Amino acid sequence: MDTKKIQCYHCRQRLSIKTNEAKVKCPGCKLLLECSSSPSSYQQQKGFMQICPRGNFGCNIMKKIRNDEISPNKRSLNTKPFSLSSSSSRPSRRAVLCGVSYNKGKFRLKGTINDVRNMRDLLINSFKFQEEGIIVLTEEEKDEMYSPTKKNIQKALEWLVNDCRKGDSLVFYFSGHGLRQPDFNNDETDGFDETICPVDFLKEGMIIDNDINSIIVKPLKEGVTLHAIVDACHSGTILDLEYVYNKYQMTWEDNRPPSGARKATDGGLAICLSACQDNQLASDTSAFTGNTMNGVMTYVLAEIVNKHPGLSYGDLLDLIYERIEEVKKNDCLVNTNFLRRFFKDKLSQKPTLSSSGRFEVYKKHFIL
Repeated sequence: MDTKKIQCYHCRQRLSIKTNEAKVKCPGCKLLLECSSSPSSYQQQKGFMQICPRGNFGCNIMKKIRNDEISPNKRSLNTKPFSLSSSSSRPSRRAVLCGVSYNKGKFRLKGTINDVRNMRDLLINSFKFQEEGIIVLTEEEKDEMYSPTKKNIQKALEWLVNDCRKGDSLVFYFSGHGLRQPDFNNDETDGFDETICPVDFLKEGMIIDNDINSIIVKPLKEGVTLHAIVDACHSGTILDLEYVYNKYQMTWEDNRPPSGARKATDGGLAICLSACQDNQLASDTSAFTGNTMNGVMTYVLAEIVNKHPGLSYGDLLDLIYERIEEVKKNDCLVNTNFLRRFFKDKLSQKPTLSSSGRFEVYKKHFIL
């Protein structure tokens, strides 16, 4: 009988199974895998490895979950946005916010639109961003220009950094699926490229960390600051920044490519807050609001910044860790048995801070 190869999304062990098998238990981590969700040969050619299970965290087992379907009556989050093809008269604070729900496929997420709304409100109310300086890409937008396709995301990122000047504060936010794929350029210390998945990733492919670095990190001029906040699985070094902060040793670790490839800015500063480490999964839950799904890291970040304005990066990271641990101890994330089955009583999500340059994390204030 014909066989096919799949890969466990949790322990990454490769398995050889019969083509007609619907489910199989991974011999490594003992998880029961749905074989029908393994990537097709076409997806493998596109670099697709396996979809992260973020969307499964409570989507089928929690009650009173809000359904983020596209509705023609919903107001656009793009209020008189500046043209993506123009750099004139742009505010010094600009942001690109992407929330991908994958509504037309089996990889659907239910909290990403809420995440984008929360982040937009945070930028406007806490950091004085103008509505006109924020571009939002979601499947709820009527104008196809603001659909979170691969082409539109890349175009929006180019707009974000184009003609950046001293004093500019730029923000890139992404909520959606994240994946990993083998690195063949020897520019990753762990041997994997991290990726984000646009809404059309099965057709057009993913956006890999190398490309994100080239588009929004390398062009940053002196005096320009970019913050990336990425609520996705495997997002620890999604910008390929040169330094990663070790929270437990309180030191910056060298993340420069073994190949010697240039990943630095053009004098500016890039800082990234990721939902988890490269080998980990990010989760979403309805525990915070009771009836709507939210990305855990996004909701906790906004909650803490609103409650403690002006705190340092170190304090922010500590409080995020404490809040997630508190939620985990109270069994609030999702069905406890479900989590225990996958993580053996451990929530595998440790938010990660990375930067293009080292700084004193308990002295530098978190300001967007």
